[in-house]
Amino acid sequence: MLILAATPIGDADDASPRLRRELAEADVIAAEDTRRLRTLLQRLGIETDARVVSHYDANEAARAPELLAELVAGARVVVVSDAGMPTVSDPGYRLVRAAIDAGIEVSAVPGPSAVLTALAVSGLAVDRFCFEGFVSRRAGERRRRLAALADEPRTMVFFESPHRIAEMLADAARAFGAERPAAVCRELTKTYEEVRRGGLAELADWAADGVRGEITVVIAGAEPAEADLPGAVAAVQARVAAGARTKQAVAEVAAASGLAKNALYAAVLEARA
Repeated sequence: MLILAATPIGDADDASPRLRRELAEADVIAAEDTRRLRTLLQRLGIETDARVVSHYDANEAARAPELLAELVAGARVVVVSDAGMPTVSDPGYRLVRAAIDAGIEVSAVPGPSAVLTALAVSGLAVDRFCFEGFVSRRAGERRRRLAALADEPRTMVFFESPHRIAEMLADAARAFGAERPAAVCRELTKTYEEVRRGGLAELADWAADGVRGEITVVIAGAEPAEADLPGAVAAVQARVAAGARTKQAVAEVAAASGLAKNALYAAVLEARA
């Protein structure tokens, strides 16, 4: 079996009993950073006889066949990243895909998530959101990516490096507007946890002085555009001229524009007067 095991994003006390059990009982542990894994095992007081191998971005493609062979031979392989859930902006996808294709059972140990934790404390809408991971370190690509998200209505969650956070926030302010609400969440669940909330331009100015630690950025989605009442009336008139009944045309245009049917119907009647 292949186990994707979520590890604490900061506080080791967040480790679940199942995580402890899986680490102790694994035959092979594939770790993004073997030194961090050893540190985690020590903090949790876990002893393991598992074979520990590195499994990070640069060697993921080469390591996957080796780990798949272990799985086919009957080993229980546990994959861990430095923090949070493997495969989410971390290595693991290639191995999961190979295991599924080979008929190997894949399971997960749920646990701490920087994405959900940041959303919860951001103070921004959480009913609908999208995870955008890391934007490009190249300025041109980063700006194009952010510009493409300018009209995204869902709350957006990003990961960012402390070395690039100021540039990313400045580019986001240009793409989304200086006053777009956002939250910069750093060192979540750790001793120096900090959440800064405000407009993007204000946060970019704050970050210009330097920010340390692991960072998750939450940005509010775009507000819906104001409905164009005159344009909606014209659309109803065009449908009626084409043979549609007024009530039917009003209902269709109201649904498409977000306008209230009663208000649109009244405006259509007024335009006839």
